[in-house]
Formats: sequence, structure tokens, C-alpha cells
Amino acid sequence: MRTSSEAKNVRPPSFERERAYFQEVDAFELLEESPSPKKSSTWVVGNQTDLAALPPLSTRLERWLMSKRLNFTGEPSSTLSKILESPAIETNLETPRLASQHICSGAHSILKSIDPSSMNKSYVQIYTNMEKGRLDLKDTGDDSHKDLDAAIKKLSLASASDSDFLDPFTQLLAVCGQSAPTGFLDVFSKYCNPESIVKLGEGTFGEAFKAGNFVCKIVPIDGELLVNGEVQKRSEELLEEVILSRTLNQLRVCRGDAYNRCTTFIETIDLRVCQGSYDPALIKAWEDWDEKNGSENDHPMQFPEKQSYVVFILEHGGKDLESFVLLNFDEARSLLIQVTAALAVAEAAYEFEHRDLHWGNVLLSRNDSAEMSFTLKGKHMTIKTFGLYISIIDFTLSRINTGKDILFLDLSLDPDLFKGPKGDRQSETYRKMKEATGDCWEGSFPRTNVLWLLYLVDILLLKKSFVRSSRDERELRSLKKRLDEYSSAKEALSDAFFTELLVESEVGIEK
Repeated sequence: MRTSSEAKNVRPPSFERERAYFQEVDAFELLEESPSPKKSSTWVVGNQTDLAALPPLSTRLERWLMSKRLNFTGEPSSTLSKILESPAIETNLETPRLASQHICSGAHSILKSIDPSSMNKSYVQIYTNMEKGRLDLKDTGDDSHKDLDAAIKKLSLASASDSDFLDPFTQLLAVCGQSAPTGFLDVFSKYCNPESIVKLGEGTFGEAFKAGNFVCKIVPIDGELLVNGEVQKRSEELLEEVILSRTLNQLRVCRGDAYNRCTTFIETIDLRVCQGSYDPALIKAWEDWDEKNGSENDHPMQFPEKQSYVVFILEHGGKDLESFVLLNFDEARSLLIQVTAALAVAEAAYEFEHRDLHWGNVLLSRNDSAEMSFTLKGKHMTIKTFGLYISIIDFTLSRINTGKDILFLDLSLDPDLFKGPKGDRQSETYRKMKEATGDCWEGSFPRTNVLWLLYLVDILLLKKSFVRSSRDERELRSLKKRLDEYSSAKEALSDAFFTELLVESEVGIEK
């Protein structure tokens, strides 16, 4: 045991090696790491209970400095030793015709996937500065605890001031082409007379209203008020869903050289950030729907004047599968092949997984067309639709590789999702997804798409009534058995159940 006199002679720790390292790496950009979606503004080390705000740009060195400030000791830093021994090498993930340059779910990295020309001009220069910036790590080392605080403050982009860093809400505005939030009437009046607004449906995190020929989904964000008993979504979560929706829109582009194309994912017409209380026209529409259907959601009058929202303006896809009346077995087959083909195309293009394709997220409508076309890995095919048109909606839980980022929701942070009643098809599908992914939600597991196809077959067999023979039921049950052997929607599309529905099946599907 040390005596008090010996303790007084102990020199403070030296960070000379750390300072030298910081100066050495000043000339190159470090690999950016993103915090988890629900912990994006804090960093905790060990059993620390005090939260410290992360600098706007998170790197391994920044995190090391933060940990030193939170847990200051005179002992050698094993974390820094690992950093010194492991150079930061950018990770590349090869995907069909795409190379992922960064694997993360952070808002800063997401912004890189947006074409600056589509952003509000006031943010283009900020975006450019962020892209050109370098970390200024000079003179960050010192022998005192106080100077570590100063070192953290110096971890900034040399070419940009503190005001240039975009917080998630500001990035959300930029992606939506706005410099400030707008009001509800400014949005709805572009598509309809506000007095004609009608509520169409609701979910835990939002409300859906009909505005002319379009649907406006309103999602409250960033507020302290609980919404239907749940914590409001944060800007960073909605930012990912916005980017994901716009990415899927690219599959609708009709070009002769399109390698993967389909129109089954709902078209996102526009995206707006709004702020304020619900407008009287929206309140009336909500109350009319409540009187007729009995809403399970809280009354929107509770929202304060400073409440923020994201409004998704979408094409009108029809009624959801739960309420839609299928007429016959042909329509049931049409539903299954359209969903399977869409998932196969999105898998090939973006490693897409929906991860929440319950019967409320499949919309149906009828039209005069008996066929629809799609392109899968360069192969052009046509589907018999029997006049039924399918739209897939709600990408909140989805996973996608945009070519620059992997966007996903870490469902391991929501254990209640997997605690639904036993025997319930939707709850069982969530649990099967967890097993298929090993609770690692960032990875690519197209098997999850097959699990939702199995769910839809069960829904058709057990929950939906339509004209069908015993032979039709046997075909559905046989399909279910075979689906259980497939590892992706692309594999499932080659099943014999779909053969006669592919009009140009002689073209074949690339194995």
C-alpha cells in the first residue's frame, strides 16, 4: 500500500503518445461510426450514469476522448492501444451493381445519399463543407483532465464552423427541401380543399388522411408528449424512413435499360416537415372517423403548438388487405405473385427487407388492366393481375442498402415487439424474424421476406373469405410447405405456383 507521501510524488499521466498519434492521423479522414438509433445523442462508458453529448461527427478517436473525460483514471488506455494498432480502413460491401461505402444508420451519413440538387439551396454549401472537411486534431494532447475537455471541443471539421453541423431535425428539413417547418394547411391546400379532407385510417405512430387523390400520413416527432402511450419517433428515425421511401421510388423509373424495376411499392409524391396544432379541418375529419369507427388513438387536440410532424404525401393505394374483399382464387394468386415479385426486385436492387408486411401494409385496388410488368436483374416479365393492383406501404421497420448506407431499425431495442400472443400469425412472424437474423438487424437476411409471404398465405387460408375450391386450398397449403424451403423472395418467385401467372415465363428467372 502506498504512503501519503508516495502518493503526492506520483506524476500525472502523460498523453504524449496520444498527442503524437493525433497529429499523425490529422492528414486523413477517419472511418465514421454511428450510434444506435435510440442513443444518437449520448455516449455512456461502463456504469456511468452521467450522459455527455457526442460531438456532431462521431469517430473512434472522439469516442476515446469522451470516454477519458467520463471515466478519467491514471491507467493506460487499452482502447487507445487498439486504435493505434488498428488503422481505420473504410469497409466496402459489394451488392448487385452497387458498392456500399459506409455501413451505418447515422443521420450525417444518410445525408450523403441525397443529391444536393434536391436539397434547399441554403444547405448545399453546408453539405459541401462537410464533405470536404478534415478533422483538426492538432494539439489535442495534454497532461491534465481539463485539457481533455478542450481537446474534445477541438474535434471539429476544420473547414466548417460549429453552426455548419446539421442536427437530425435540420437534416430532415434539408432532405425535404425546407429551411423551416410549414403549417398543415400549406401542405393540404396543394392537393385539395381543406374542407374535403377525410380520415382514412390510423396507426400507433400516426394518422392517415385523404387529400384529393392522395393520402397524407402524419407522424408526430421529437415531442415529449406520449402518443397513444408510446414515445414519439425521433428525427433521425424519420430521416431514415424518408431516405428509404425515396430510394424505393427509384424502382418506379420506367427506362428501357432498367436493371430492376417495379411499381408495387407505394409512390411517395412529396415529404414535408410541419409544426403546430392540428388544423380545425383535420380535427373535424378525425372526429368524423372516430364517431363512425371508434378510434383507438388519442385525440390530436392534445398536441401543443410547437409540436413537429413529418407528412408523407403518397399515392392512394386503395384498401388494406384486412378490409378488402377478395372475389376469388385468381385474385388471391394475383396478390401473392405481385408481392413476391416486388420483394424479389427490391432484394436484387437494394438488399431490401420489409420486415413488417402484415395485412394492414398491403393495399389493394381494382383497375381495367389484366397485366403488369416488372424487371428483375435485366429480365423483363409480365404478370397476370386479373384486374387487381397491389401496393406495399409502411417502411418503418424495413432494411435497405442504398449503395452508400445500410438503413435499418435495430429491433433488438424493442423487445416488446416479440412478446405478442402465441399462435398469433403476426406475432409469430416477428419471433421467426428474430431467429432468422440472430437479432442482428443490420445484416442482410432476405429470408425475412419469405417469412412474410408465409404469413400472407396463412392470412388467405385462415382470415379471408373468397370463392375457392378444395383444390385451391390444397395448392395454397402446398405453396406454404415449399415456401418454407426458400431463403429469399427471388427464390420463391421461381415456384411452380406462379408459373402460369408469368405471361412471359419462357424468358426465365435468373438463378
